[in-house]
Amino acid sequence: MTALLYHTDAYLKDFAAVVTAVEGNAVALDRTAFYPGGGGQPNDLGRLAVGGQTGKVTKVRKAGSEVWHEVAEAGEPPSVGMPVQGVLDWARRYQLMRTHTAMHILCGVIFRDYGASVTGGNMEPLKGRMDFEFETMRQEFVREIEARINVEVAAARPTRVRILPRAEAFQIPDLIRTKINLLPEGIAEVRTVEIEGLDVQADGGTHVANTREVGRIRIVDYKSKGKINKRIEVAISDE
Repeated sequence: MTALLYHTDAYLKDFAAVVTAVEGNAVALDRTAFYPGGGGQPNDLGRLAVGGQTGKVTKVRKAGSEVWHEVAEAGEPPSVGMPVQGVLDWARRYQLMRTHTAMHILCGVIFRDYGASVTGGNMEPLKGRMDFEFETMRQEFVREIEARINVEVAAARPTRVRILPRAEAFQIPDLIRTKINLLPEGIAEVRTVEIEGLDVQADGGTHVANTREVGRIRIVDYKSKGKINKRIEVAISDE
């Protein structure tokens, strides 16, 4: 079982671990700060130093209770029990943290002010998209949403992560903002991410500690994806 360090410290840039399994060029570790992807957030990239050699981490994935790291250009494959040092591509990770929090701001404002549920979403560093249950969407409405989400950025709202027993987590109203509940029945604990005073959701990804870190959110495009399904695309800048 891999301990998920990013669940409790999204700002951890490097870490020490031990190899627990090896399959080809992929290694499982006893602990990791690499996010394996999920919830629309891509997996982290970076480097893994093993036995005096350093390889690029090109893919990270979760399989059951283990996180696997695919490593390129690392020389001889490591053995179980070997110590390793992991280093994240921090610039990319931090951009994804800003983007993920921006998506929660967007989702929180739209749910709070317009009562619309999320039907899908995806993100890359400093840009993302979300689909909502809207029948119509016009430019004036989009500019109104953009203004409201940037008010929340400027409000410098803290974010808070908690890991709760499933029964306690599901007492939180509107914990699941997606149209379909994607949490498997067998999960005993639920990780929640709260933007204080705005939004709280079940979420496994990484976020900044304060909405002010996000930067300016621009709505760069919007389109219809169906009769009651509208897409909003955003970009994040330092302005």
